[in-house]
Amino acid sequence: MNGCGGVSRAPIGTIETRSLPAVPSSTLAMERLHSAVNDLKRHPPPFSSGIIRLQIPIRERIEAIDWLHSQHHLLPRCFFSGRRRSGGSDLPADITNGNGHSLAGDTLVSVAGVGSAVFFRHLHPFSYDDWRSIKRFLSSKCPLIRAYGAIRFDARAKISSEWKEFGSFYFMVPQVEFDEFKRSSMLAATVAWDNALSWTWQEAIDSLQETMLQVSSIVRKLRKEVSRTFILSNNHIPCKNHWDLAVKRALDIINRGSSPLSKVVLARSSRVATATNIDPIAWLACLQVEGENAYQFCLQPPNAPAFIGNTVSAIYLLCNEELPLVSDAFIGLSVIVSISPS
Repeated sequence: MNGCGGVSRAPIGTIETRSLPAVPSSTLAMERLHSAVNDLKRHPPPFSSGIIRLQIPIRERIEAIDWLHSQHHLLPRCFFSGRRRSGGSDLPADITNGNGHSLAGDTLVSVAGVGSAVFFRHLHPFSYDDWRSIKRFLSSKCPLIRAYGAIRFDARAKISSEWKEFGSFYFMVPQVEFDEFKRSSMLAATVAWDNALSWTWQEAIDSLQETMLQVSSIVRKLRKEVSRTFILSNNHIPCKNHWDLAVKRALDIINRGSSPLSKVVLARSSRVATATNIDPIAWLACLQVEGENAYQFCLQPPNAPAFIGNTVSAIYLLCNEELPLVSDAFIGLSVIVSISPS
């Protein structure tokens, strides 16, 4: 369901988080989650629209990136991780759930998700109406229901082929989500529906169950080592000579006395062909080891390549009703945003 597909701005019928008792393992959590979703299907809510998150704490810390790597390329998928410091992570989170059960004292470290309960994508530049479309599905009473995604730097520029499926912006609320905390973990399933967007309760719950059947409850530890491969070709666009000229022109403009510019961000595309396929999640895990004082992210819509990165620039978590503020120093053509409820 594309949440930007309609014109309705009316509040959705219900936004809920339901927390189940904690379990000792991810395997048992998946079993309990299947049972809870089946029970929810037997007792559908009396609303024409809504979003419900079912979550199960796990009394064991499991790395979210290990869980995501165990999901066998289920798409769409996303991953966000805060800076890993001695005290935990600086990825902001209010982790009191919607049932009044508190996880206070624990710290959210990383989030991984597969499938989309609702996504938000369009080719036009991100607007206030798009922001309102996302906020319809969020509530301060359910702080862990969030939309993860990215916005293009320049939505007016032509979209190159590798970015086509991202559109001008792409956000997703995962259907199945794994949250890694400092001392524990959490597995969650989210179902969203809206008759006004031609996505009924029955379609939404069936889609969630189909995704869950593909999710592995067995999490294998990922070896965070760079795999060796042969580089078949390496092509830079622009080439070094044109890049040097672009840098010189930018510096000349900045050094003019009347120039309003103080910084120019230049981009270059490097296309590297390798003898073997590179697993983006395994590569991201290696970046985690090398960049402990950085944020890591992965975003991959259906039928699209993976967009991964390792950056010291802040990933903003938005907690207000205003238009989002986003980092102006980020990798590639996009800025990464996680929209949380006000």
